Amino acid sequence: MLDKFLKDAMSVIIGKQGEDIVNLLDTKKYINEFLIAKKLNITINQTRNLLYKLSDSGLVSSTRKKDKKKGWYTYFWKIEVLKSLQFYRDILSKKIEQLQNFIKSRETKQFYACERCNVEYTEENALARNFICEECGSVFTLKDNRKFIENLKKDLDKVDKLAKTVDEEIQEEKNKIGKKREKENKKEEKEKKEARRVKLEAKRRKVKREKRKEEKAKGIIPIKPKKIAKKSSKKR
Repeated sequence: MLDKFLKDAMSVIIGKQGEDIVNLLDTKKYINEFLIAKKLNITINQTRNLLYKLSDSGLVSSTRKKDKKKGWYTYFWKIEVLKSLQFYRDILSKKIEQLQNFIKSRETKQFYACERCNVEYTEENALARNFICEECGSVFTLKDNRKFIENLKKDLDKVDKLAKTVDEEIQEEKNKIGKKREKENKKEEKEKKEARRVKLEAKRRKVKREKRKEEKAKGIIPIKPKKIAKKSSKKR
């Protein structure tokens, strides 16, 4: 489901090519933009335009590396899973709100229609036309909204279930990020602890050396004479 949600999110911004982008990009490592352009069979500028649009909404992120010989920068891209899911969830929330408003409107208001022209009017607009179609002269009929409301509620139920599934994916992604961050924090703390230990040990050795040096200077510790290496005599 995650792959589908990512494709749906990307497609909202850049259309059908959003699905191709998801198939090419990775969620963990960065992908060379020239490789993406080659796989999409479009120019590098066209590829960048697509990626910049996605980047503006936070759905992808990039890093760059400088070519030491040529001097220009090459960008590498990857999908931002959590932000993409949250973006898609916001779209679903708006759709849910729209459907709820439609249902409320149909349940509380009356609508009229010209059956011949298949045109619908609110009660206010129908009244302004004296309930007569200006195109064909037919009298408006009161529209039965029960079937329409039933279909709207079915659509609302589908979108609501989809939104709950997206919420589960969002929570799962947050848990992954939390575990990764916790692991990184533990590693960082361990490195800091080791650095403090090494620093403290070095300080202790320095103090010890300075103390011995001071004691030798005061004659507290006799300075041992340097040993002279004996020459080995060869037997004749």
